[in-house]
Amino acid sequence: MTSTGAPRVLSGAAHYFRSLPEQWPDIMRSLRAMGLDTVETYLAWNVHEPREGRWERLDEIRRFLDDAHAEGLRTIVRPGPYICAEWDNGGLPSWLTGRLGRRVRSSDPGYLAAIERYLDQVVPQFADHPSLLMVQVENEYGSFGTDRTYLTALADGLRRRGVTVPLFTSDGWTDACLTGGMIPGIPATVNFGSQAEDAFAALARHRPNDPPFCMEFWNGWFDHWGRPHVTRAADDAARALQEILEAGGSVNLYMAHGGTNFGTGAGANHHDHAGADVYLPTVTSYDYDAALDERGAPTEKFFAFREVLERFRHRQERAELPSLHPLVSPVVMPLVDEASVVFTERGAFPLPPAFEDLGIDHGLVRYRTAVPGPRVPLPLQLVELRDRGHVLVDDRLVAIVEGSGAPADLPVVGGPARVDVIVESMGRVNYGPRLGGTKGLGGLRQDNQWLHGYAVSVHELPQVHELEWTPVVAPPAPTGPRYYRATVDLPEQADGYLCIPGGSKGYVWFNDLCLGRYWNQGPQQRLYVPWPCTRAGVNTVTVLELDGLASLDVSLHDAPALG
Repeated sequence: MTSTGAPRVLSGAAHYFRSLPEQWPDIMRSLRAMGLDTVETYLAWNVHEPREGRWERLDEIRRFLDDAHAEGLRTIVRPGPYICAEWDNGGLPSWLTGRLGRRVRSSDPGYLAAIERYLDQVVPQFADHPSLLMVQVENEYGSFGTDRTYLTALADGLRRRGVTVPLFTSDGWTDACLTGGMIPGIPATVNFGSQAEDAFAALARHRPNDPPFCMEFWNGWFDHWGRPHVTRAADDAARALQEILEAGGSVNLYMAHGGTNFGTGAGANHHDHAGADVYLPTVTSYDYDAALDERGAPTEKFFAFREVLERFRHRQERAELPSLHPLVSPVVMPLVDEASVVFTERGAFPLPPAFEDLGIDHGLVRYRTAVPGPRVPLPLQLVELRDRGHVLVDDRLVAIVEGSGAPADLPVVGGPARVDVIVESMGRVNYGPRLGGTKGLGGLRQDNQWLHGYAVSVHELPQVHELEWTPVVAPPAPTGPRYYRATVDLPEQADGYLCIPGGSKGYVWFNDLCLGRYWNQGPQQRLYVPWPCTRAGVNTVTVLELDGLASLDVSLHDAPALG
């Protein structure tokens, strides 16, 4: 029991969209083997409605809950619609934020209408599920806004659609967060990684009758490209967990199993404090230094947590850990085929349209314009690049630029000349003032003169494209994006970790699954290959290299390299 007499909840977070369905039974068994009785998951709106009105993968929600129920676990569902979660756009569809911008997460009529349609689709997947214990309203809203009309409408929408279990909110434990995010009559929970006594005391000041519940116990952390790998010592995290439980609290381990930001799922943080304007895209791995690692294997933290939980858990029989799937034997594979990136024309525009204007979620957009002439060479400026661009002048690569919010100065260009800017989108901001921002290019100018007239073409990702393959002759000079292909023969399905040692930046597929982005900035150097996407026999590895390969090989390994 908790300190208020409510039954204690011992939960762990595992997101269905960060693993494959074939892996879920083993994840559920492992959570119960740790001593947990509940599993929590967000719902990611942009996974289920990537294009307006096109609904996908809804059956995965109920299948995930079914697997939890089969293992004797209860479930906590956090349907957002905003989830943060280091997930692209905080789970909000880009077609929606492209239309509404800063009006999301408010009582704006257009946003509320879209939410109504979203709830119509997802709530029937979980509202009557026998495992369901609790449902969250929004997510850490007090860190964003104060629109109680919006929060109340969202709670009412869940109730109208048949959610009968308790609703709740979760927020940071500052006064500002709690007063902005709480809803009258709905229990509140708090999120933190330490200082349980102080956090629960803050909750009690505002809600003396609500049971103490840490809905996100941050027992690890996530990584950003170009920054050091972050870990938390197992003994330190276990002490913090013990403090939560000794204070009479319930807990949800965030994360119990982190998983992977497959495809283009990784989000980004945006900081604009003290004059800084910093965009930090999240890496592909969401291992999170959790109790279960990216493939689901128990870590030192698992056993430390199990020892603590043993003293507080209900007396039901603890499950045994499942057997792990085999790991690949390390192997190096030559890249033997190559193919050009094919862009699909989208028309002519006076100014460069955003990805969202084009209906593009992620991928590459080529903006082609002309510098009139004759004119003397003048500096060329890229304005509002989101997020990374290859700049070519008359088919010659002159710069690779990363967007920073400020205009980027390029080499001088005379006229007449043709300028191509191939823009790659990285993760959309899931936390920070730039939430709901667009991707693409604001424009090009020379001195104070804007260049007008753009032929625009696109290459959408992360889907697999039909390509015209030819044998590789030699690594080409870096001129922009290009595809490469290798094959590997495996004796059985197995987990592995893929490395592109000569790669600079790009995307990689194992058979039909886009594993995610790679980038030689690190810290992550290998991408997780989950066993369900492999097969006994010949497997295909497809690499989209954006900058140019230094060597024509890829390699499979039996261990991760997170930094």
